[in-house]
Amino acid sequence: MYSDKSSDWWPAPAKLNLMLRIVGRRPDGYHLLQTVFRFIDYGDRIAFAVRSDGVIRRSLGNESVPESEDLMVRAARLLQRESGISQGADISLIKNIPMGGGLGGGSSDAATVLVALNRLWGVDYSQEKLAELGLRLGADVPVFIKGRTAWAEGVGEELSPVSVPDAWYLVVVPPCHVSTAVVFSDPELTRNAPRTTIRDFLAGSQENDCLPVVLKRYPEVAEAVRWLAKYAPARLTGTGGAVFAEFAQQADAREVLEQVPGGYQAFVARGLDSSPLLMAAGNLPENFRASPST
Repeated sequence: MYSDKSSDWWPAPAKLNLMLRIVGRRPDGYHLLQTVFRFIDYGDRIAFAVRSDGVIRRSLGNESVPESEDLMVRAARLLQRESGISQGADISLIKNIPMGGGLGGGSSDAATVLVALNRLWGVDYSQEKLAELGLRLGADVPVFIKGRTAWAEGVGEELSPVSVPDAWYLVVVPPCHVSTAVVFSDPELTRNAPRTTIRDFLAGSQENDCLPVVLKRYPEVAEAVRWLAKYAPARLTGTGGAVFAEFAQQADAREVLEQVPGGYQAFVARGLDSSPLLMAAGNLPENFRASPST
């Protein structure tokens, strides 16, 4: 049943949206965005046991999500179907990225499955082909496949590499699950923000248009923003609810981490220009941690 192809743990890193602007809507209702994706050295881990019988199964993972709806399983089945491959896989996930935090956990997991099984199954699709498949699963999946800090437009799939300064981030996760669908359907959400530029972003234009709606609907996020703002400018990643602050030095971020009140998950992570997934060769690269810096 099992082939001799298996893997050690592959990284599925979290991301931060360093800014997010909503500049319009497509006829199909999807929102048009401008955002900056940045990877951090914190995330999930995924391992695979290749099967010869074609069965795809989640052997370890997030049991709160039905297996048929799990993006990892859907990604594996999509790649299997598109490539016509006869192999399957048992997929094991160690979940560290909080759900509903705007840190991209589900999308990152799906991307890692596509990249890893593309190799382990010997499919040999190009990165562009994998990104096309990933877009069918979610708008954020392509950036995890391409693996570079990026300026993004469209629904988040039009990617241009961008260089941002080195930084450390304190990430604070309130005890709530923010629904992206609820945020994007709120009638008070800004949907026609003026377009901005990479130059404006680098000069300090780093607003998140989802923030007012999230603060209104989720008091736990509002409280986290108020607390973090005492130490540094507090920003929302994606639709939240994780909030973060940027520091030039790890020691400064860790000093604030020690002050985080009980009830929050919090960790310090370093910003990465390249995703650890690009460097994965069956073992976790040295610059990737799968546990909080505490």
